[in-house]
Order: sequence, then structure tokens, then C-alpha cells
Amino acid sequence: MHPRQSIIETFSTFVQFVADRFSHWATESKLRSSMRSCLKRTPQESSEYFWALYWYKFWQLPETQSLAKQHLTAYLQESCYWVALKTVNGFASTQYQLSDCFQIAIAQIDRVLKGFNSSQGYTLKNYASPIFASAIRETLRQRHEVDICTDWGMLRKISQKRLQEALEYAGLSKDEVQSYILAWNCFKTFYVPTAKGTSRQLSRPDDRIWEAIANAYNSQSSQQINIQNLEKCLLNAAKTSRKYLYPTQESLNITKGGDNSWEVLDNLPGNQQPSLIEDIITQEEEQTRTSQQTEINEILADAIAQLEPEAQQIVQLYYAQGLNQDKIAKQLEIKQYTVSRRLTKARENLLRSLATWSRDSLHISITPDLLKSMSTVMEEWLQNYYGVSLE
Repeated sequence: MHPRQSIIETFSTFVQFVADRFSHWATESKLRSSMRSCLKRTPQESSEYFWALYWYKFWQLPETQSLAKQHLTAYLQESCYWVALKTVNGFASTQYQLSDCFQIAIAQIDRVLKGFNSSQGYTLKNYASPIFASAIRETLRQRHEVDICTDWGMLRKISQKRLQEALEYAGLSKDEVQSYILAWNCFKTFYVPTAKGTSRQLSRPDDRIWEAIANAYNSQSSQQINIQNLEKCLLNAAKTSRKYLYPTQESLNITKGGDNSWEVLDNLPGNQQPSLIEDIITQEEEQTRTSQQTEINEILADAIAQLEPEAQQIVQLYYAQGLNQDKIAKQLEIKQYTVSRRLTKARENLLRSLATWSRDSLHISITPDLLKSMSTVMEEWLQNYYGVSLE
């Protein structure tokens, strides 16, 4: 896949597959026109992060939500593609192709936008990627489970709650649903696997079991049914459940609406766009840093509180009173190398807490270079926290 080069492309094009491989970027003309209009109004803004936050703000407004969602869906195409490629390659045996996984992931766009919080310090792409990956992995796991089941195995594995949901979703009446549930319960009562590990690959019940199932059903229902119709009923229940639990994914890349459906931006009040832009700039330059700093303060303060009492005392003497290791050793009547070792261990504990927070909250990979930067940030924080600058 070749990356998109311009802001207009980034927010108006979609991945196209041919033979389950990336083919080209398909341009949605209405989205391209929308982005051109935006760039004419604010030509000084050329950052994709700015425009991602910009459209996220418009997504929060009911009158522009549809337009903004399409722009953001276009923006997340590359992230979705690479996550899909990496995830599907991690499954040694799956019948689902890259394009299938891509559609499974991009279908999570509403979940991504609803859960994203621009004040938390991470970008929309960083937030979306783990959600995309999780959706693909879970779907592949579940679909693999259901695809390797026979219809009879499917009926043994499904719960009554899920079966009822599937039947109701298919439009069956209340009485019809109850008839299916009764047939299913009779099936589960009389058709029990005799060997371990065979529930997925169950074959059709034999005639003796079918007779028992039919007798049990007819004894509890006012409408009598023969074995042939009972079998059709249960097979239909399995098919309906399979379709309900694992529906075919539909692409969100299909354009909708009339010729003017993308031109909502042109009709916005004249003073709305500048105020949003100012808000975004403020968030990018100030709010993110403030939010991150607050969380870092809490993380490191908690980490200090969890140190052993002697380690806390050493850190206090070193940073708050500015004592060197020899003086600390004499004051505490311990060896200098003991002070050095415990001070190093305390720093490592604090750095580990900071790295864990960065990984879990900012969704970033921890690299050696990043750890070096974090170590510097941590040292500065310790000096500020204890109110002394070391010489």
C-alpha cells in the first residue's frame, strides 16, 4: 500500500481491494470537494492531526455528524488496513481474507468515535488501532468456532438466550419462537454426545433419537409434528442462529445520499467554523499537555507512595535535601553502594509505572529511545516534586 500524500486525499479516499490485495485509493468526489472548501478557508492548517480533531468536533454536532463520520472513516483507512493485515497474518488457519478483516474493523467506526476523548492525550489513530484489532481477533475467534461446527453441533453449543434472540431478530412470532425453543430443548435433552471433544462435529441423530425427540415435543405441544418437519425446524434454527451471530460485514465505504449530501459544511453559520478552529488549536497546544501532566503527577506520586519506607527516605534525602549518596549513607548508617542500589531500584519502579501508563493510556509502544525520554521526564518531575534542582 502506498501512503496518501495530501490532506485532501487523507480525508476523502478509501481502500479498494482486488484479489484480496490493496489495489488503489478510490476518491469520493463529494468528500474531496468538502476538504478543498475547508483548506481554502484555513490554508495555514496542514496537519492531519488538526483535521482529525476538526472533523471529530463536527462529528459531535448533529447537523454535521454524517459528513464528519465519512471524513473520519476515510482518515482511518490506513490504520484499519495495517491492523487488519497484521491481525489476519497472526491466524494460521482462517478462511477470512484481508478484505474481510478490514471490513470487520472499519465497521467499528461508531464505537471508536463514541469512545474517543480528545482531551486524554492520544491521537484518534492510536485510539482506534487497538479497537480495530480487538474486533477482528474476537470475530475470527468466534467465527472459527461456529464455522467448524455442524448444524447439530451448533445447536448443542448455542444458549437458549442467543437462540431466542436470533429467532426474534429473524421476525418470527412469539408462538413460533416458543415452538422452536421447545424443539431445541427436546433435541438437547435426547441428543447428548457420548465422547469428549465431539460436540462440534456432531452428525445427524439416528432414527431412535429422532423418535424420542418427536415424542417429547408432541407430548408438550398442542400442535403435533412428524420427524421430517421437526428436523427441518431444527436445521432452520441452526441456520438462523449462524446468520444472526455472525452476519456478513458490509462496507462503510459506499457513498450515500444525493448530490448535495456532502455539502452541509457550505451551509454552516459563518461564525461557527472559526470558533471550532480556535478550540482545536487550544486543545492541541494546551489541554493535551495539561491533561497528560496531571496524570503523570498522579502516577508518579502513587508510585513513590508504594516504595518501601527506606527507599522513600533515600529518595527524599536525595531530591528534597540535595544530599549525595555518601552523605545519605552516613546519615542512615548504611553502605554507599546500598544507597546507590536502592536509589536505582526506586527510579526503575517509577519509570516502570510511567511506561505502563503510557502504554495503557496513550496506546504507544515502549522502545529504548522512548524509555530514555521518559527517564528524563521522570528526573525533571522528581526535582520539581521535591522542590530542589540538583547541581
